[in-house]
Amino acid sequence: MKNFPFLSSSQSLLLFRITLPLFFTAHAVTRIANGTIERFAGFLSNKGFFATSAMVWGITIYEIIGGIALAFGYWTKYLSLGFILMLIMGNIIIHYENGWWVGEHGAGGMEYSCALILGLIVIASTKNEKVNFFEKAKV
Repeated sequence: MKNFPFLSSSQSLLLFRITLPLFFTAHAVTRIANGTIERFAGFLSNKGFFATSAMVWGITIYEIIGGIALAFGYWTKYLSLGFILMLIMGNIIIHYENGWWVGEHGAGGMEYSCALILGLIVIASTKNEKVNFFEKAKV
């Protein structure tokens, strides 16, 4: 356990910056694959929004393209801010009424979105320096 997690801080941040945005990409691809875009649009329409199909397609495309670009380290501050704003709106529109907990202790709460927001703040606050992933971790 002395050398755990076997990665340097910069390697850990790089791994985090690559993987966290892929959750957004996977979420959007699943929305397309499961054919739930119109269901989500209907939900937003019932909340009083208009042009909801276009809105959901915009969100979905942003999650795919923005997630991939963020994973590659492009425009990290701007893309992170966009994702954070999207998550805040999701919390207000969807998750707030379901409480804090997502699973086991609740259904569809804000917990996961808030964790993603914190992760995006970490990504936005770190520099996009070139990291040699194979460098030996300094312990």
